[in-house]
Amino acid sequence: MAWIYLLCAAVFEIGWPLGFKLSQTYTQQKILWIVVAGVSMALSGLFLWIAQKEIPIGTAYSVWTGIGAAGTFIIGVIYFKDTASLIRIASVTLIIMGVLGLRLAH
Repeated sequence: MAWIYLLCAAVFEIGWPLGFKLSQTYTQQKILWIVVAGVSMALSGLFLWIAQKEIPIGTAYSVWTGIGAAGTFIIGVIYFKDTASLIRIASVTLIIMGVLGLRLAH
């Protein structure tokens, strides 16, 4: 169950930079998206805290930040037309491989 909590934490970790970006994109709803970012931060931290009861801190933190970074990168490329150069894609692939390696090693 701890890995489910960690996955939830990672999804919410993606939510807060997305909320900040949307607050800049949709200025009519700026406050709404900033609130979404804040709630995402809080829930991300809460689920990480719960997951760390069973998962070692180094593993939990690395997986949490790795999924957050890779997920945010993918959303940026798909929805916000961020650059998807070969080196950026290769770098995110390494992050994902590291996350999978930590999960398999646990």
